Amino acid sequence: MLTAIPLGTARRVLRNAWAAFGLEMIVTLWIDLGAGPVDYGPALSGDGFLPKGEFHPLAALHGRPKSQKALLSDLASLVWSAYQVLLVPSLRIPVPFEDKLIVEFIHIHGDGGSFGLDWKSIERTFMDEANDRGLLLGDQSLSFKKYEVKFSECSICSFTIARATTSYTSRYLFDNYTLIVSEYLDSKRLHQTILESVDEFRRVGKLPEEEFGRVLPVYVFDLEVNTILLLDRYHQSVAFKDMVIAVRTKSTQTVSDYSCNGHHVFTQTRELERPLVGSILQSMWGVSPTHLVWSPRHNSSLVDYTWSVGQTPFGPFSEISSLSFVQKDAARRNVLLTSLNYSITSGIDVLESIAAHGGDRKLLKQNRHYEFIQRWNLFRYKLDKSISAMSHFDYEMALYYLRSSDHDLYAIHTLVYHASQELEASLVCFRDPPLPWMSLLLSGGAFFALLYVYAKREKLFRSKRKQF
Repeated sequence: MLTAIPLGTARRVLRNAWAAFGLEMIVTLWIDLGAGPVDYGPALSGDGFLPKGEFHPLAALHGRPKSQKALLSDLASLVWSAYQVLLVPSLRIPVPFEDKLIVEFIHIHGDGGSFGLDWKSIERTFMDEANDRGLLLGDQSLSFKKYEVKFSECSICSFTIARATTSYTSRYLFDNYTLIVSEYLDSKRLHQTILESVDEFRRVGKLPEEEFGRVLPVYVFDLEVNTILLLDRYHQSVAFKDMVIAVRTKSTQTVSDYSCNGHHVFTQTRELERPLVGSILQSMWGVSPTHLVWSPRHNSSLVDYTWSVGQTPFGPFSEISSLSFVQKDAARRNVLLTSLNYSITSGIDVLESIAAHGGDRKLLKQNRHYEFIQRWNLFRYKLDKSISAMSHFDYEMALYYLRSSDHDLYAIHTLVYHASQELEASLVCFRDPPLPWMSLLLSGGAFFALLYVYAKREKLFRSKRKQF
């Protein structure tokens, strides 16, 4: 008898079993590609999505040579794709650990106000997970603040939009080919203009200065125009490492360039809640969208919408803004991976500094060398324990070991610093090497002996010459 359980439940069950027994275990995973409806992922029925078009496993078993090998190859590719996207998603940007996280909604609008924009829904999506410890680590806190700015009171806002507005042409076939010019906002130019005038934006919006914590400003431009105006032609919201930018107009919907089951996908341009949730995840926690996978072979990101259909706030094929275990695990893991990378990089810098001073035995005296070995072994042990805890999805324990390893790393830096300060620099002037008198005398004696023999050769060899 086979029982279908959600992937998130299966992960928790396997994690608890692994932690309880502490033994190696063999897990058999049954994938029913014909089941439905599904929450996300590929399926032949229900709400699923098949990205590569012709993957019909049951039909592939009949009428084709080596169909079983082809099926196994497709299944292996499917499992590998799920592993990359769902279990170990790529880290989008480094995310340093901060105790206080603040999201500032800066709504820039005309006379229409914030009609149709549910700020509470966006806040509730994150706060529900934060209260359940699904996004935060340790003693982290998350808060949201909202500020409103009118275009009539903000000249820099109008200038920013005007500077970022650009156009493109498209060819359409009606009675004949027709060129249509459309406008869009360049997100990079918009971002650069806001950075250059960030003080003016904060002054107009009356935003207070936050002394502690990480602040993520979310700029939402609510334009009083009837035409469609998107960011980079396709996006309602774009995430940067230091801010989020979103835009909407009075236009309610548009047809995107994507299709699903032969039907065009419509984008509701007035609804910004879901795009903002995805962008905040990217900027605040470094969560990569489910349709982007980093490829070391190509040294770039690859687009694959296999897993962007169900419970995900990313991509045009889903209408759900709630977070699945994929985003929640990635949010906490990304913070730990950033701290782990910093610790390893700092440890390498210490070793390079020691090597530059002639090695640990030359730089550190006996008592300091003994303490250095102890601290270094503790540092490595805690990093190993942190990695092991992350593999068990125990992120709180991983954070504990990483924080503890920081004390050992600081002690190692202190030891090397004090030892390098005690080194005495000495200047040795260059001296010419002494004259090799013994070699010169021996050479001179041998030379004069040869001259003497050459000069007396007639007398020395006369007796032998008389014999002939």
